Amino acid sequence: MTPTGFELSGRRIGRDAAPFVIAEMSGNHNQSLDRALAIVDAAAKSGAHALKIQTYTPDTMTLDLEEREFYVSDPSNLWTGTSLYRLYGEAHTPWDWHAPIFERARARGMIPFSTPFDDTAVDFLESLDVPCYKIASFENTDLPLIRRVAATGKPLIISTGMATLAELDETVRAARGAGCRHLVLLKCTSTYPASPANTHILTIPHLREMFGCEVGLSDHTMGVGVSVASIALGASVIEKHFTLDRSEGGVDSTFSMEPHEMEQLVVETERAWQALGQVSYGPTEAERKSLQYRRSLYITADLMPGDVLTPQNVRAIRPGLGLAPGFYEVVMGRAVTSAVARGTPLSWDLLK
Repeated sequence: MTPTGFELSGRRIGRDAAPFVIAEMSGNHNQSLDRALAIVDAAAKSGAHALKIQTYTPDTMTLDLEEREFYVSDPSNLWTGTSLYRLYGEAHTPWDWHAPIFERARARGMIPFSTPFDDTAVDFLESLDVPCYKIASFENTDLPLIRRVAATGKPLIISTGMATLAELDETVRAARGAGCRHLVLLKCTSTYPASPANTHILTIPHLREMFGCEVGLSDHTMGVGVSVASIALGASVIEKHFTLDRSEGGVDSTFSMEPHEMEQLVVETERAWQALGQVSYGPTEAERKSLQYRRSLYITADLMPGDVLTPQNVRAIRPGLGLAPGFYEVVMGRAVTSAVARGTPLSWDLLK
């Protein structure tokens, strides 16, 4: 299979590198630039490799209406009781904040980038020289937007969300046809929060096989378990919403990670990646010293020349310096050629 990994601002993205962990700020800044910068600092301290925001305004997302489908009235929806316009007004990151947020992220050693939602956002982000782009799950069928982003030639990360396989095929074809050379598809469940049972991470290796690109997980579940499991299935990128403290509220706070959880995520996903290794049997180099703790055949009574081996004078015990226990039946009834002290490992040169 053609290698699909690539370099992003000096960091390797691929199965041959530790997982790339993205902290998604989204609207958790609660309309405070100071809080946004504090989130950047906390994400960096937690070990996240990238900081992502979203680039839109209420007017680039929807219409200023308080009725019908423009008003969230479903009681099971996290954002019920508000209009889409007001929701996006509360959640959006002001465009004049982007530069200081990106500058702070770079200063803290993270890779900053964003999700654009229309052409004006792409043009703006290009002026800030972002190194890559993310397409949100609800926009993954917006082929004109995908072509516009792909035409920048920068790596493109796309959440799969509710897209069918046929829709994803169109999306990937559009991206590659417009110039995208480095693509990451993130398995994503577009519910907030998502349940583990509704996450279906077995899709991850199928995505890699179908589209020949890097794959990962945009994880809306609580905790780190689903993300860690995804690494075992081939995920090379993990994205999680991030906040300072869920109790302080915010549009996405309910399903966002706190700093200590992000730190755990970074550590445990890297451990999972390290544990994958390769198909391996037999002792590793680190295990060789442990071979002596296997059982083996030992002389358990003092013997004179000509004495015959019996269950009373040979046992399979630790350590493992004698013949393997599998030879027990073979040596029974054989005579020793010389005097043998109790505690001697049995070897062929002791026998007639």
